[in-house]
Amino acid sequence: MANSGCQDLRGQEGESFLYFAYGSNLLTERIHLRNPSAAFCCVARLQDYKLDFGNSQGKTSETWHGGIATIFQSPGDEVWGVVWKMNKSNLSSLDKQEGVKSGTYVPIEVNVYTQEGKEITCRSYQMKNYESAPPSPQYKKVICLGAKENGLPLEYQKKLNAIEPNDYQGEVSEEIEDIIKKGETKVQ
Repeated sequence: MANSGCQDLRGQEGESFLYFAYGSNLLTERIHLRNPSAAFCCVARLQDYKLDFGNSQGKTSETWHGGIATIFQSPGDEVWGVVWKMNKSNLSSLDKQEGVKSGTYVPIEVNVYTQEGKEITCRSYQMKNYESAPPSPQYKKVICLGAKENGLPLEYQKKLNAIEPNDYQGEVSEEIEDIIKKGETKVQ
């Protein structure tokens, strides 16, 4: 994957910020729906955290019809994701997408490591009040497509592929179906 202008990994000054995505925003098509300025920076690892899925405040996601991704501290574990460099003008749209106002996610600052071992400070999001619940097949697919598209380590991709989804068989929004189709075409 080409490095799109992220040699300066400080990124927090000036007009841009760095965002560590580990869920549906791994997929380029998905993050660009609401945040067109997002530019791929690098693949990175968040040490001593674990990926989980859940319903915020016990409520199933109306967008995804199942648990949505979050991270929690777990010594010895790791979460892989993508660092996106984004224009600060997209900060409010990203917060909105992550449901910050409604209390779905809270913004957090994390230190992640590039594959070259360089440490970067990024914005990310975490659900604080949730009940564990499996993701819908569509949500899992978006995450797995994003992981493949951006070349996350194969072992980690295998872990993602092994996640048991819920048995939701209905549809998700046309917008989401569309990004799944585009992602599948791109990631063949």
